[in-house]
Amino acid sequence: MKFPYVFVKVFKQNNTFTNSEHEKAWIIRVTINECKDFMRSFWKKRFCCTSAVTLAIENTENREVVSLVLELPEKYRSVVYLYYFENYSTAEIAKLLDRKETTVRTQMKRARELLKRKMIGGFDNE
Repeated sequence: MKFPYVFVKVFKQNNTFTNSEHEKAWIIRVTINECKDFMRSFWKKRFCCTSAVTLAIENTENREVVSLVLELPEKYRSVVYLYYFENYSTAEIAKLLDRKETTVRTQMKRARELLKRKMIGGFDNE
């Protein structure tokens, strides 16, 4: 089975980038596309990964927040990750994800609301 790897593509491409931010955005875009391809693949539809994800975060407070972020639906999770962990602006996220900037802001707002309810424990009490 042949898997396309992102870094193999990076090294095979002889792109000249204007700066490191442009290169970083290109790598993220390629990674997103590869993930989408994987999600549509036959292998993904037929097999399930059962191993648990372990977080290499020492601070327990941060570990809890990250685990809550990972539980968000994909459209919210990707926006929150790019904004808070990769420090992209909403305009940059909109370009990367091929969405409108207002859509990204709305998804950020909804993601924050979901995280707030999860942190307070609203889902269990409803």
